[in-house]
Amino acid sequence: MKVLVLGGDGFCGWPTSLHLSDIGHDVTIVDNLSRRAIDIELEVESLTPIQPIGERIRVWKELTGSEIGYVRLDLANEYDRLAALLIETRPDAIVHFGEQRAAPYSMRNETAKRYTIDNNVRGTHNVLCAIVESGLDIALVHLGTMGVYGYGWSGSAPIPEGYLTVKVPTPDGDIEREILHPANPGSVYHLTKTLDQLMFAFYCANDQVRVTDLHQGIVWGTQTPQTALDERLINRFDYDGDYGTVLNRFLMQAAIGHPLTVHGTGGQTRAFIHIRDTVRCIQIALENPPARGEKPKVFNQVTETFRVRDLAELIAKITGAEIANLPNPRREAAENELNVSRDHFLELGLNPTKLSEGLLEESRDIAVKYRHRADTTKIIARSVWRQGMETSPDLVKPQ
Repeated sequence: MKVLVLGGDGFCGWPTSLHLSDIGHDVTIVDNLSRRAIDIELEVESLTPIQPIGERIRVWKELTGSEIGYVRLDLANEYDRLAALLIETRPDAIVHFGEQRAAPYSMRNETAKRYTIDNNVRGTHNVLCAIVESGLDIALVHLGTMGVYGYGWSGSAPIPEGYLTVKVPTPDGDIEREILHPANPGSVYHLTKTLDQLMFAFYCANDQVRVTDLHQGIVWGTQTPQTALDERLINRFDYDGDYGTVLNRFLMQAAIGHPLTVHGTGGQTRAFIHIRDTVRCIQIALENPPARGEKPKVFNQVTETFRVRDLAELIAKITGAEIANLPNPRREAAENELNVSRDHFLELGLNPTKLSEGLLEESRDIAVKYRHRADTTKIIARSVWRQGMETSPDLVKPQ
């Protein structure tokens, strides 16, 4: 299969590109390297050392004999080049990671909010338009987020995979209709993913584009079998307050002797998935696309759910780290339940990686190995959801 991986230089895109290449697909990465530019803007680097994209691709060919193509292209601002690329390469499928992916960064300031909307919404719409204009039967797999549902929106009831059956009262009695699950975005980033799913619904109905939308949980872990082949292929490990996911942040903090920073009560329940399962889910989605004319397939791409404080206690028990509570910069409930349906991937053969299976140690060892690269001034989350919220970086007394 010929596959374009949009955003293929990023945290999820790079290991996915290697995985798809490793199983025999013809892969071309399309990326404008904006994530590397944001590193410069934030003055922070991945804890793991990331090689230039050209070096990454060269090493992959050296080790495996497989070639990965690369095109530097801005999805949101270079539509004509994107449309021409589809005609030139004639891909069977597109994997779309090409969006600004951090909720805290999207709330950082007005510039980041506007950039996130402009980049994500325009980029996704350009991809859909280019597919239609090409006249090709291209299957699109998009990485969305569990955050489109909000947290606690459905209470303790399971969140279905994308769609909800509702009863509509009429003079002749109730009729049943299936609708997209009501959206409840909690940041500008999540707002863009909500807008994405509406665009997918429209283009599937109007132009018979084939779309699979993956509502993914928080990704943990660093390596896949492919990125672990050589240090020059290593994946990103973000730990800063804007891009670091909570579990990786805890692991890095423990590695350098910093208290584990729990925001608010830590009662927020989140969905998690290991990076190894992410790349496998992308493969499964590519191998099971919807037919033309079908509504978008929606899969909940998660394997486990945990409360943040429970994760902190787990890592504190393993590492001996202390726990410190900080003010929560987000506007969210102090406590929430999260019950997620995830039947589709399990039915299609996903064997989930669990935190309890020892891969937590792999992530911890990465954090320990590269802890000398950590900039402790970047640990505290400073992006806030509204003006006037508490932003003090001072730690309260550790628990």
